[in-house]
Amino acid sequence: MSLREITENVKLAREYALLGNYSSACVLYRGVLEQIQKYVSAVRDSGSQQRWQQVWQEISEENQQVQDIMSTLENFQLDTSSVKPSNYDDFEKRPVHVEQRHSPCPVRRSSNLYKESKPANNHLSGAGRAQQRHAPRGANGDRSKPSKGKEKKEPKETKEAAGKAKDDKNKKSDVQEKEMKKFDGTGYDKDLVEALERDIISQNPNVKWDDIADLEDAKKLLKEAVVLPMWMPAFFKGIRRPWKGVLMVGPPGTGKTLLAKAVATECRTTFFNVSSSTLTSKYRGESEKLVRVLFEMARFYAPTTIFIDEIDSMCSRRGTSEEHEASRRVKAELLVQMDGVGGASENDDPSKMVMVLAATNFPWDIDEALRRRLEKRIYIPLPSTKGRVELLRINLKELELANDVDLDKIAEQMEGYSGADITNVCRDASLMAMRRRIEGLTPEEIRNISRDEMHMPTTMEDFETALRKVSKSVSASDLEKYEKWIEEFGSC
Repeated sequence: MSLREITENVKLAREYALLGNYSSACVLYRGVLEQIQKYVSAVRDSGSQQRWQQVWQEISEENQQVQDIMSTLENFQLDTSSVKPSNYDDFEKRPVHVEQRHSPCPVRRSSNLYKESKPANNHLSGAGRAQQRHAPRGANGDRSKPSKGKEKKEPKETKEAAGKAKDDKNKKSDVQEKEMKKFDGTGYDKDLVEALERDIISQNPNVKWDDIADLEDAKKLLKEAVVLPMWMPAFFKGIRRPWKGVLMVGPPGTGKTLLAKAVATECRTTFFNVSSSTLTSKYRGESEKLVRVLFEMARFYAPTTIFIDEIDSMCSRRGTSEEHEASRRVKAELLVQMDGVGGASENDDPSKMVMVLAATNFPWDIDEALRRRLEKRIYIPLPSTKGRVELLRINLKELELANDVDLDKIAEQMEGYSGADITNVCRDASLMAMRRRIEGLTPEEIRNISRDEMHMPTTMEDFETALRKVSKSVSASDLEKYEKWIEEFGSC
C-alpha cells in the first residue's frame, strides 16, 4: 500500500466533504481507514505504528463528523417534509437524497479551495466549513434560521466541529513536522545543499539494538548520549549536558557501522551518513563550505546525529609532510564547527542537540584536536564467547540446522574471530549442502532441481569445513595496538 495512494484518497474525501457530497466522502473515509490499518500492520517500527494509529484515530473522527452532518440533514428532511410553505414551487417538490445532494443555489467553489486542502498528514479543518456552507434553508429560504427542533443542536455541532478543526490544525506529530521542515539554502550553493540532503537517511535501516550481539557497554553509552536527553531534557542540562562527540574504535568487522545504523533506527533523530567523498570537491574552497552547510543543516533538523565512518581518512594528524593545504582547511573548518554544536552551552535545549558519531580502525592517526572534541572514546572489541554464540544465533535464525549442530562448540573454535568473520563462516556453511547437491551436474540439470531439494539442513560437518576455509582477519599484534591506545586515550 503506497503512501501516495492514501494521501490522494484523503484529499479526495475531504474535497467531497467540502462540496457537500457526504455519502461519497464517507465511502472514501472508510477505504482510507482500511488502507491505514493494512499499512500499519506492515510497519515494524513501534514509534511509526503509534503515529499512524494517531492518524487513523483522527481520520476516524473526521468520518464521524461527516456522518453526524448526514444524520442532521436526514432528520431535518423528516421535520420539514410535512410542512408546505405558501411560497413553495416545483423545485421544492423534488425528493432530496443525501447520496446526491444538490444545493438550492449553485455551489460556489472558492478560488483558494485547493490552498485550503491540506496534505494527507494534516487534518481536516473543513468539516465545520462544509456544514456551514451547506446548512439547509428554512421554510422561508432563510439560511440563518433553522427549524425549531434543531435550533439548539446544530449550533452546538457547528461549534464542536470548528473547535475540532482548530485543534487539528495546531496538532502536528514529529513525522509531519519533519516532512514539512525544509532547509532554506538561501546564501548557499544549491548544489551543495542538494548533495548533503541526499545523505540524510530517510529510509529506515531497520537495525534494532537486539540485532547486535554483545557490545552492551557501547549500546548503553549511545542510548545515554542520544536517547535519554530526548526523554529527560530537564535533567541533561548544565554540567550534565549531552555528549557532543562519540568515537568508536576497534578492529574491522566488530560492529561499529552496525551500531550507527541502530542509532538511526531506534533513536528517531535526523541521521546524516557522511563519508570523505561527501565533503570532498575539486573546486577550491568548496569542501570547507560543504562542512559548514552540513552543520547548519544539522542544527536546522535537530536533534541530529552526524555519522562519519572512517574519520581517519578526513582528519588525520595535521602538520605532516604529506598533508595538502586543502585538506588542512577542511580539518580546520570541521574542528571549528564541532566546537560550536549542541551541548556547548548550559542553556542549550537537548532536543536541539547535534551529536557527531565517528568510527575508525586507525585511532592513532586521528588529529589531537579532533580527539579532544570526541569526548567519549569507546572500544568495540572482538566478540566474547557469549557474544559469538549470540552472533551465531542471529545469523542462523532463518537457516535450518541439523540436530548435531552445537553452537557452543562452534563458538569456542572461533576464538579471535570478528563479527564479520563469524558472518562469513555462517554464509559459507549454509552453502555447503547446495555445493554437494550440484556437484557433477550439468547446467541443465542444475536448473531443473526443485526448490524443495535445495532446502537441506546445515550440519556440524559443514561448519567445521567452513572454519577450515575462513580464517580470522585480526592479528594479535593489531589487538595489542588497539588495547594500548584505548588504555591511554579511552573515555568510556
